[in-house]
Order: sequence, then structure tokens, then C-alpha cells
Amino acid sequence: MSNRRELANAIRALSMDAVQKAKSGHPGAPMGMADIAEVLWNSHMKFNPKNAKWVDRDRFVLSNGHGSMLMYSLLHLTGFNLTIEDIKNFRQFHSKTAGHPEYGYADGIETTTGPLGQGITNAVGMAIAERTLAAQFNRPGHPIVNHHTYVFMGDGCLMEGLSHEACAMAGALGLGKLVAFWDDNNISIDGHIDDWMEKDVPGRFESYGWHVIRDVDGHNAEAVDAAIHEAKSVQDKPTLICTRTTIGFGSPNLCGTHDCHGAPLGDAEIALTRENLGWHHEPFVIPQNVYDGWDHTAKGAAEEAAWNELFASYEQNYPDLAKEFKRRMAGELPANFEVEMDKFIAKTQSEMPNIASRKASQNAIEAMGPLLPELFGGSADLTGSNLTNWSGTVKVNKNNANGNYISWGVREFGMAHMMNGMVLHGGFKVYGATFLMFMEFMRNALRMSALMKIGTIYVYTHDSIGLGEDGPTHQPVEQIATMRAIPNFQTWRACDAIESAVSWKIAVLRSNAPTALIFSRQNLTPMARTAEQVKNIEKGGYILRDCGTEPDVILIATGSEVQLAMKAAEQLAQDNIQARVVSMPCAEMFMAQSEEYREMVLPSYIRERVAIEAGITDYWRKFVGLDGAVVGIDTFGESAPADVLFKHFGFTVENVVNTVLDLLDDGGCTDGCCGGHH
Repeated sequence: MSNRRELANAIRALSMDAVQKAKSGHPGAPMGMADIAEVLWNSHMKFNPKNAKWVDRDRFVLSNGHGSMLMYSLLHLTGFNLTIEDIKNFRQFHSKTAGHPEYGYADGIETTTGPLGQGITNAVGMAIAERTLAAQFNRPGHPIVNHHTYVFMGDGCLMEGLSHEACAMAGALGLGKLVAFWDDNNISIDGHIDDWMEKDVPGRFESYGWHVIRDVDGHNAEAVDAAIHEAKSVQDKPTLICTRTTIGFGSPNLCGTHDCHGAPLGDAEIALTRENLGWHHEPFVIPQNVYDGWDHTAKGAAEEAAWNELFASYEQNYPDLAKEFKRRMAGELPANFEVEMDKFIAKTQSEMPNIASRKASQNAIEAMGPLLPELFGGSADLTGSNLTNWSGTVKVNKNNANGNYISWGVREFGMAHMMNGMVLHGGFKVYGATFLMFMEFMRNALRMSALMKIGTIYVYTHDSIGLGEDGPTHQPVEQIATMRAIPNFQTWRACDAIESAVSWKIAVLRSNAPTALIFSRQNLTPMARTAEQVKNIEKGGYILRDCGTEPDVILIATGSEVQLAMKAAEQLAQDNIQARVVSMPCAEMFMAQSEEYREMVLPSYIRERVAIEAGITDYWRKFVGLDGAVVGIDTFGESAPADVLFKHFGFTVENVVNTVLDLLDDGGCTDGCCGGHH
């Protein structure tokens, strides 16, 4: 039987060999944390490598994702579907073993990590989900939700401000089943970190309300084991285990230096390391006794079987709860969701309320709340402005886990990544809100949710210069366009209460991609529609107003500017100019429609087009072409009442009409005459 050090050395060998073969990678962290990983995975973690999605498994997040060979080694050795050929294929095209752990590439990877600080923040979200689900579903004698979230993180994760946002929140909530291991090796890429790292990380975490276990020798298996036992005994606080390690442990000449952080050790040094560790095996060869020491297949099957037995008893005693739990963990919506939402949308169209779309959003949440027990909301200290609460809102805090809403505080970036973690965990439809301007804090989280193909919902209000007196620091200009540039991401900007309701429906239905919902501060005029037009909202762009004859011009608009386009079309009609108005709440969804539908809405032979949006103009060029015009904003805003600003920047009927007349007179706009009056 192998001893613990020999088992850990298998990680070191695989990591240095795979990095060497790929001629790139980060061997230092896997070699430094191998002993900690061995103790955690072999003696404490609950998982079944043959069923990576078992719902009550412990979650493991490698926040220092550059050390990905640690993750891959663990998955391979414990029995997941990751072969030695996959290990040899590290960092190669279409490999399961990408440069950083990629969610969906291989079983056992709980989240994509790489941008430092993001993994620990996802993990906080996972721990929130575990705690909330347990409060919602566990019953006496039936703890069907009962697992830990474990995180490895390095100095870089702790330097990122994001880790402060997340870890402070974890402490405030008292997430007792979150355990983080700090790889305290005193090294980053630029060398020894004394000149740029704070001196009292443990004190920092104690101030957050964490239980902190200081000065654990990360290469002493007994010390690590004792620390994990202590961490698991603390129920009311997350735990930070401070493990002192040597980066590149085992390498005679490179250990303890930044030289082994992000580069292969080299063939000569690897040979010396093998000798130093007593690992006398060829590259990528793991002896059977080491495989046997790691294999978690039988133990994992037994752990899941015990849980299945527990759940069978739960199902017998609480059949309705069990059915609901299975539905939610499978990510399935209630069977009546679409039907009931369509009824709500039709009702909203018939009532045509003249309200701000942020209020329309709240009405939609109110309609969805009773239908979706999994709906979990929040706001970054702007609930009263974002209007993200509803009559069934119950706040989650340290004293109450059985809720459906979190006040995240002023931590937009942390909120977004914790939301992603909740979605990754499963069991919830998660939305969170702030002002549109502050999506800038969140951008990496938006990108990561799109990359991971998960259905996080981002709610943004106060969507333009229409927010008025707060001025240019708070007035979005380029933000919507930049979100539209994210692959696998949809951005909806509704023109009234009806489009707002439809956008919510689509966002909830999208489980494999994130959505941003953009809402106004100011009231928006409701638009009359036929049933067919209401249905076509779901296509992202549709004809809202048409003319009896061939259009002379097509006006394309979003959000609050749709009412402007409608008024301009009416005035143009008085001059015998026929204008079609296309509302385009989601350009990405429109572009995903069939070529036939897009051609029907925007015939390619009609080149006289004007796009109208209170944002930068460049995005709309692909819709209006070289001959078209855009009424938009290519500068920052100003501090003034909204009506003053809209007039100043050219969002008036007069300016839209004049832009159309100039376009028709010139036979097409070629000099950038659009863009409003600056």
C-alpha cells in the first residue's frame, strides 16, 4: 500500500511531465499543493467519480486555475473519465485538459477558473446555494442537502479585490460549509511577494468573521488532516486554512522560486526531481499500487448509495418535496411556466400600462415568483431603485437561510460571480441587479458565464442619459454595445411593459447562456400590437409599425427610443414619406433568426435606414449599412434633467425626421451625419 507522500508524488510527476510535454504550463502550484490535495481528496471529500453530477457531492474549486494539472491529476487518479492520454494531451487543441480548468470540458470540473479571485467567489456562491437548498428541502432525519465546498487559492486570488468582496460576504452569511485553503508559498510571477502582499492575511479573514487556522505545514499530512477536521467542526463560520507550502516542492534547484511558477522545469531538472522524490517511473507511468491508493470508485459508489437510500426514505415521507427537488436539480422549469407567462404577457398587452420598464420588470418578477420556487434574486444595494423585490421576497442572511433574495451590498463584481456560483451549483434561477453603468465592475463575470454556457440573469436599470441629473459618471453610453459583443450572450432592452415581460420569459428559458435585461428609470409609452406582433417580440426584432405600401425608410430602435421612432414615423407620414418601424429589443436574438425572417423585417434592397438608440452609434452600422444613418451618442453625457439631455443629444422627433429627410435627399448617408446633435 502506498504512503501519503507517494500518492502526492503522483500529482507532482504527472504535473511536471504534462507541462514539459506541452512546453507550457504551471508546474509549481500543483507540486506545492499536492500533499494538501491528497489528504483532502482521499480522506475528506465526498464524490462519485462515475457520477460527476451527483447532487450531494462536495464541490471542489481550484481558484488558482493556472495550476490546472493539479485538477487533472486528481480527476485522473481518483477514477473520473479522464485518461492518461488526456493528461498527455494537456493544453492541446480540443483537449479535455485545457490550459485552465474549463467547465463542461471534463467531468469533475465545477467551474472555469483562471481569472484570479473568481474561483473563490464562485465557491462562495456554491456555498450559499447549498445552505439555502438545505434550508428549503431538508427535514428532520433527512439531510438530503449536506455537502461542503472546498477551495484552493493562491496569493494572487487574495490580491484581487474580488476576493475581498466575496469573502466578506461569506463571513457575513456565516457559511459554515465553506473551507478555503490558502497556498501560502510567498511567490508570484514577479518573485517573492513581500513588497506587494499584505502581511496579515489571517487577520484580514478574521475581520470578515471567518474561522482561521494559522500556520499549517502544507507538506505534513497529519497537520493538514487535523486542520480539515477542525474546519468541518465549525458550523457557523467559513474556515480559512493557512497552509505554508514550497512552490515546486521536490525540484532541487527551482523549488521556492518564481522560476517554476509558469514554465516547464526542463528535462534535466525533472530527472533530478524524480531522484529527489524517489519517483523511479517513466513519464506518465503510474504504478498500480498508486492507482489503487487513489481510486475513489468503490468509496464514491458507496457514498452515493447511502445518499440514495436516504433520498428514497425522503421521497416516501415527503413525496411532493422530493419531486420538486428532483425537478429543480435537473434544471427543469415547471410545466406551466410558459403558458402562465404567455397569459401574463397577453394581460399586460391588453392593459398597456404606462410605466418605467424597471417597474414592468418588477411586475414580471411578481408574476413569475409564485410559478418559480427556484427564483433567487438580489441587488447590489439598489433594491429600491432596481425594483427587484416582490411580495414573496424573503431575505437570506446569517440568521435565515430559507429565503429567495440577497442584499449583496455594494459589491457588483462579487455579486455577479457569486450568482454564477449559485447557478453552477444548481437548484436556482438566479438574477441580480444594479445600475447599467456599474456593469463595468462586472464585465469578467458576464464573460465567464457566457464562456461556461450558464443561464445567469443580469438585471440593469437606469439605462441611458434618461437617468438625468446624476450625470455622466452614471449615464451609460457604450455599455450596451460592449455587452452585445460578448459571444453567447443576449442583451434585451425593452421599449415598454410588454417587451419587458417577454424579455424576462426568454431569460428564464435560457438555461445554457446568460442574459442581460436592460430597463429604464423613466416611464415608457406602451405600444399597441397584434397577437402576432407580441409573439414576434421573442424573435428579438419585429415590425412594430408598417405602411400600406413599400417603405421609403426603415426606422430601427430599442428601449425608450422606440416611442421616438413611432412619433417620427407618424410625422413623416404627414409628408407622404412611408416609414416602417422595427423594434429590436435584442439584436443578438434577431440575428439568430432565419434569413427569411430577417429579410422580411429588414429587406436588403431597402437601404434607407435609420437606427435610433441612446448609446454609441458604431454597433448599428451593420444594420443600417454605409447608406444609412444612426441617431445616437458618441460622447459622454451631461448632468441635467432627462428631457433637457434628450433634446440636447438629438433624441427629438424633429431631429429623427430631419435625419430621414437628409438621408432621402442624399440618397444615403456617407459622412457620419448621424449620431445626434453634440
